[in-house]
Amino acid sequence: MGSGKPRGMHAARKLRMRRRTQRWADKDYKNAHLGTRWKANPFGGSSHAKGIVVEKVSVEAKQPNSAIRKCVRVQLIKNGRKVTAFVPRDGCLNMIEENDEVLIAGFGRSGHAVGDIPGVRFKVVKVAGVGLYALFREKKRSKVLKMAAIEVF
Repeated sequence: MGSGKPRGMHAARKLRMRRRTQRWADKDYKNAHLGTRWKANPFGGSSHAKGIVVEKVSVEAKQPNSAIRKCVRVQLIKNGRKVTAFVPRDGCLNMIEENDEVLIAGFGRSGHAVGDIPGVRFKVVKVAGVGLYALFREKKRSKVLKMAAIEVF
């Protein structure tokens, strides 16, 4: 029984081509070289992305939980794709208005949805250049909310 591969002095090209085709059967090699991480990922390989809030949406939690998770639809500036991003913490949805510029990041599971929130892969980090956690703790005030307060008085 032969080994199935060519041997000999002039077999180098054949061996090289054979190895080249067989490498595509390796899952890790395929992931690294197909380029799908740039095509399929809305962020295009980066960790964060800025976008404009298109609308506020509420997502129902999966069973056995019962809740309405507050999210926003964001249109990314870099490529125009629309994604849904979770707004963390109680009452933070009130600090975000439509047409605000937000910074969003991954939700923690490398492109997968987290916990009981189906189909949501991103979370809001900043609103109008101010950190959402700082707004929540009332350490800072949003520029947009300040302008709205000035117009009221």
